[in-house]
Amino acid sequence: MQRKPDIDESWYKVLQSAFESPQFENLKDFLQEEKSKYNVYPPGNKIFNAFNLTPLPAVKVVLLGQDPYHGPGQAHGLAFSVPDGVKPPPSLVNIFKEVRDDVGFAPPKSGNLEKWAKEGVLLLNTCLTVREASPTSHAGKGWEMFTDTAIRAVSEQRAGVVFLLWGRHAQAKESLIDTTKHFILKSVHPSPLSASRGFLGCKHFSKANQYLTDNGLLPVDWNLDN
Repeated sequence: MQRKPDIDESWYKVLQSAFESPQFENLKDFLQEEKSKYNVYPPGNKIFNAFNLTPLPAVKVVLLGQDPYHGPGQAHGLAFSVPDGVKPPPSLVNIFKEVRDDVGFAPPKSGNLEKWAKEGVLLLNTCLTVREASPTSHAGKGWEMFTDTAIRAVSEQRAGVVFLLWGRHAQAKESLIDTTKHFILKSVHPSPLSASRGFLGCKHFSKANQYLTDNGLLPVDWNLDN
């Protein structure tokens, strides 16, 4: 009997077939091998953090990242987020600049985005693990099949969700989303390499809230210091 993964029940129902697939078995074998040789992030109990903090019925916004931060203590299972006490990485600094310029909230004391997750923002990386100091090292090992299933589930089972697709990697997932019932906002990635070419000034935070309000939903409180 397989041990049930530590993931919110609403997500388990739609991801059970992915968990039981041969690809996921191969992924587990790969992760065991990786952990025997290297540090792997985030910690095992945080891998499904995004799903546990934002159950499927609560999803209002999906913010897609690529893979977890690869430095010690940075990754905790939420795209772009770092735990309290960890310096915000450059992409997150730019996200906070855009929040400030768009909706007027000063950069918060912490780079921890758990409050957004609890407001209904699914902070989902398309790969959920990474080897220390090796970005994209776990790409192509099975996580994409799993997270694509999650994106499709949001598209099929929810309506009126805002998808924030920043950068080419995130935008490649657009084909999984039913654009007749959801709202997609696209820009370049908030990385310092590209942010000045269209992320800064995109006003995605106010546009997302306008769409939610127009559809009778509560807007997201983007102020992390509340």
